Amino acid sequence: MDDVRSDKTTLHRGRPSRLCVTGVLTGLLLALAAPAAVPDPGGRIARRGSAYMGIGVLAHDGTAARADTRSADTGSADTRATRTEGVDVSSHQRDVAWSTLWGDNVKWAYTKATEGTYYKNPYFSQQYSGPYKVGMIRGAYHFATPDTTAGATQADYFVDHGGGWSRDGKTLPGVLDIEWNPYGSSCYGKSKSGMVTWIRNFLNRYKARTGRDAVIYTATSWWSECTGNYGGFGANPLWIARYASTAGTLPAGWSSYTMWQYTSSGPTVGDHDKFAGSLDALRSFATG
Repeated sequence: MDDVRSDKTTLHRGRPSRLCVTGVLTGLLLALAAPAAVPDPGGRIARRGSAYMGIGVLAHDGTAARADTRSADTGSADTRATRTEGVDVSSHQRDVAWSTLWGDNVKWAYTKATEGTYYKNPYFSQQYSGPYKVGMIRGAYHFATPDTTAGATQADYFVDHGGGWSRDGKTLPGVLDIEWNPYGSSCYGKSKSGMVTWIRNFLNRYKARTGRDAVIYTATSWWSECTGNYGGFGANPLWIARYASTAGTLPAGWSSYTMWQYTSSGPTVGDHDKFAGSLDALRSFATG
């Protein structure tokens, strides 16, 4: 009898409570609702919201020049011209030591604000106000996901969550980061004409909301692959991504770039970039 009572007691104690069952079910539901982690084109695991400026470039074009931080200021006429150093950051950099970057002669910065219509950078406040406070010229960028919502819808989401612009001489126009899809097919399942339409709708809505033409960040090879090297957006400033000693061939529609992301492995935090002009020219660009 004692053994039987002991077994029943053990069984009773091992029975999950209603609260415990509820907690397990809740956890399962949350796990199912969470965005799935999937491999990006470079073989890494990317989760919705984790993309950053250059993630696709690293996966596709990033092997061209890993020593680019040493070579990007020497050599060709393209790099001997006046350039102003900048950085771009996302939540991966967390709280950034902006005064240190300022001391390293970094004069401008772009911060990821949004992605699709489902993600806001939790470090945006520190990463957007920080450069402004130390004297840098700052701006915000949006990582586009044309497979999730319409271009105009994403432009609204961007502007509503940090991507606006003001004529204060220290705020740069917003950036549309359009590059390889880290969550699936390179061109987000869109035809070349469909991609052009999506980009146009984003740009038109952004200008209607802010009065400025958004900067287009892209890589020439992606632009050729996914838009058919469309040449109709030349009125928008170009931010070209190429990790090498020169910016190389530009996409159709542009004879020059405004910004160049030349490395993903700079001497200080974030990706490093060059503005095609002096600091005074950068201030004029910010002012509009």
